[in-house]
Amino acid sequence: MAPVPYRVRSRVVESPDSATLCLEPVSEALRRPEPGEFMMLYAFGVGEAAISISGDPSVTDGSITHTIRAVGAVSRALHDAAPGSIVGVRGPFGTTWGLDEAAGRDLVMVAGGVGLCPLRPAVLGALAQRSRYRRLTLIVGARSRADFVFAAQLEKWAQDPDIELHVTVDVPVQGWRGEVGLVTEPLRRLALDPEHTTAFLCGPEPMLRFGAEALLAKGVAAQDIRVSLERNMQCGVGWCGHCQLGPLLLCRDGPVVSYDVAGPLLRVKEL
Repeated sequence: MAPVPYRVRSRVVESPDSATLCLEPVSEALRRPEPGEFMMLYAFGVGEAAISISGDPSVTDGSITHTIRAVGAVSRALHDAAPGSIVGVRGPFGTTWGLDEAAGRDLVMVAGGVGLCPLRPAVLGALAQRSRYRRLTLIVGARSRADFVFAAQLEKWAQDPDIELHVTVDVPVQGWRGEVGLVTEPLRRLALDPEHTTAFLCGPEPMLRFGAEALLAKGVAAQDIRVSLERNMQCGVGWCGHCQLGPLLLCRDGPVVSYDVAGPLLRVKEL
């Protein structure tokens, strides 16, 4: 699948190393991605990277939104793309969070750092159809106040009675009045109805493991815990094998995987 040209409609700086790009099709529009899926974004002359969608799933104008953290040459080039510039896009690829399967249940979403980016479409999707779900809870952690993405939206959600928001930082600064500590700490304190709870987790792998184990200890079934995993995705269709995790090819079988499948693999060192 060749990259389709998209134009950068807007660029918003989210944190010192992250920016959100809204991309609009130059001519052909790809299928609208669903929460949890990812696209392959191509910076011409530099390379290609797998980036999860971070936009509102209800948008139907053909645009797609990605939040990109600058960590290497490709992500830096994409992060720095100015409005009007052209980016190549392939996709969408991968598995979804499974919002339909969570209908009628309590939904707990846990994000560490930029893990909020792939989770944001699920949060927006659940809020847009609030009556389909019972209790909605979002727990967000970051290293410091400056590292939060979508800070303005977090402030809005904090005032929204339709969702219960917990925000925590690892390193407090002067003026911070919120919680301090790992993102798993408010999760451990959270009162749950385990038989009727579905959980979505996205963040660094240690956070995924500790967060999932905290949920398991509360009685949530492993198959009701879904984690978004990262590996070196290159082809997007399961051909090259760079994103292999045990029997899984994460560009095809992930990135969202239920913990009954992912848990045993994440416990294997250096897999």
